[in-house]
Amino acid sequence: MATFLYKLGRLSFRRRRYVALIWVALLALAGFGAASASTATSSSFSIPGTEAQRAFDLLEQRFPGGSADGASARVVFKAPGNEKMTDPANKAEVHKVVGELKSGSDQIASVTDPYTADAVSKNGSTAYVSVSYKVNSMELTDATRDALEDAGHAAQKSGMTVEIGGDALQAMPETGATEIIGVAIAAVVLVITFGSLIAAGLPLLTALIGVGIGVSTITALANVLDLGSTTSTLAMMIGLAVGIDYALFIVSRYRAELAEGREREEAAGRAVGTAGSAVVFAGLTVVIALVGLAVVNIPMLSKMGFAAAGTVAIAVLIALTLVPAMMGFAGKRVMGRKARKAAAAAPGGTEGRARAEDKPNMGTRWARFVLRKPVWVLLVGVIGLGAIAVPAASLEMGLPDDGSQPTSTTQRRAYDLLSEGFGPGFSGPLMVVVDTANSSDGKTAAKQVSDEISGMKGVVAVTPAQFNKAGDTAMITVVPEDRPSSVDTENVVHSIRDAGKDIKSDTGAEVLVTGSTAMNIDFSQKMNDALLPYLALVVGLAFLLLMVVFRSVLVPLKAALGFLLSVVAALGAVVAVFQWGWLGSLFGVEQTGPIMSMMPIFMVGVVFGLAMDYEVFLVTRMREAYVHGEKPGQAIVTGFRHGARVVTAAAVIMMAVFSGFIGSSEQMIKMIGFSLAIAVFFDAFVVRMAIVPAVLALLGHRAWSLPRWLDRILPNVDVEGEGLRERLDETPGGDAGGERELTRV
Repeated sequence: MATFLYKLGRLSFRRRRYVALIWVALLALAGFGAASASTATSSSFSIPGTEAQRAFDLLEQRFPGGSADGASARVVFKAPGNEKMTDPANKAEVHKVVGELKSGSDQIASVTDPYTADAVSKNGSTAYVSVSYKVNSMELTDATRDALEDAGHAAQKSGMTVEIGGDALQAMPETGATEIIGVAIAAVVLVITFGSLIAAGLPLLTALIGVGIGVSTITALANVLDLGSTTSTLAMMIGLAVGIDYALFIVSRYRAELAEGREREEAAGRAVGTAGSAVVFAGLTVVIALVGLAVVNIPMLSKMGFAAAGTVAIAVLIALTLVPAMMGFAGKRVMGRKARKAAAAAPGGTEGRARAEDKPNMGTRWARFVLRKPVWVLLVGVIGLGAIAVPAASLEMGLPDDGSQPTSTTQRRAYDLLSEGFGPGFSGPLMVVVDTANSSDGKTAAKQVSDEISGMKGVVAVTPAQFNKAGDTAMITVVPEDRPSSVDTENVVHSIRDAGKDIKSDTGAEVLVTGSTAMNIDFSQKMNDALLPYLALVVGLAFLLLMVVFRSVLVPLKAALGFLLSVVAALGAVVAVFQWGWLGSLFGVEQTGPIMSMMPIFMVGVVFGLAMDYEVFLVTRMREAYVHGEKPGQAIVTGFRHGARVVTAAAVIMMAVFSGFIGSSEQMIKMIGFSLAIAVFFDAFVVRMAIVPAVLALLGHRAWSLPRWLDRILPNVDVEGEGLRERLDETPGGDAGGERELTRV
């Protein structure tokens, strides 16, 4: 592989104009596709194989035209002062709003009158109008949304409080200026790392081109593949981070080869042949982790994983081709001013290298410290992460609703008004579907279901059963006592389902529970059930991959265990901030609650891939030194001397990019941004920089051992470029001596 990539790097450097033209053309093509594509009209959410989804599908089949998947809204009114919503003046204003809503759009399916639909609170202070639409929220026109927002203005002038909840006002998430700040921090880190604006600009430019192609392609295909708005945001988050990092490793190795005195084309070939091999395997681990999300069998999550994996694949291809091409355009300016002066003063770089070797850098000093105190470093790292992981034992999962929105939004204020006037459970009613097709007396069966549910603990109200025209299916709305995300509400759902089994055996009628609350419960359960198989698949495949890379059993094992430790610690931090509220105001968390159901498994997938990046880039340098005859301890020092600075910069850049998404108005994006940033911090600086060298120091030669029978089976991919060096050394004029003068341009 190293030889192939070496040739690819030289070719890309030599034919840089054609390579750059191809990538710019791809960017223009993807941009044109995104600009000309129709707006995505759907962002469906389905959970195959769950009871809630079966009930939802049954409703669509048995209640045609009922718009089971249509958008909905609630216009909530609160009377001023000591007045009541039943007062004639307030009642007249509400009726006026109902009339405006009915005539406001042809997309409206129905509008309820609160005074005939029992939608006035017991104390009379609050009332609401339910609005249902024929299409989902993504298909609503701007005119329809404007009519909904304008409906209550007249009532507000009369002194009433009017707020609007529901998914009809669902908007694209906003990330604000913090995302730009994250990229700016990455730029500063690159400048500090390289000491050259040109070298710092290369990773940023190539990463932006890669993300532009990836996100534009997702936008162009969003309508065809039913991709939600969150898909492109997450692809951009991950693609930007890995794109900068992969280019950073290639450019860093290229500068090191130039410092050895090699010609620029030769240096580019060797950089892609060595660091590029690590990029390929690091990218593969990320892709495996993201594509592996398909095992959960939730279409939305699978699409998010495939889209992000595609963006990562583009980042790898750009690092192997466009980065060496851009290095060709940059000329000698890719080196910092001091480095250029040193090269000019000492042709061949021999004196400069000797002085650099004599003066240990921060990575060298840290590695030597770990080698002196490996047991203490290991204990501090493991105990520290273990303590942070403690809150993870209290993890509660669910899906965010309007209660997690910022208090500045009308959706959140409507949620609070409904909770205050009707009880916290009113914002998440349960929909019980009774399939009476196989029952001899459907009405009696439906009444038995209603009576059974009414006597359950934690239930506030049960509406009479509403049958379809065929009379074979009934809908019953159940209002729980507690908020939708509470454990008590989850117990109500389980109680109804348990009772439904007895009712089916007695009457033949099947009882199914659905609605957003039941969907959340089923989704969380599916996530829990899929976590262990997903971990086994991803960690198992990556373990085999790393075993091929490092020709060792213990090094991949240590990498996997260290990853699990950092992920559990990150989950503990997420629970402490978003569920318990510790330092919540610092991260813009206005409402604590359960952790988003898909977040743990998504974080496991993404962070595993990123964690293996640091493992590959740092430990390949150690193995490279070890196979060239250095002792295990000295190999660790060599790996840190060459790799610690770059890995540190890469981790800081990833943290900056992910932290930029913490400013998003969308709770899901905010939570994922925080979790990825904190996980990268734990994994890069505690696991890879402290625990890994401590374990390797304690293992000694055993770390790099591999049974002979396994060595014969495993393919030799030459990630360190050892075979490439031997080939170049044997080739006349192969520049193996490394004493050539830098090419002047």
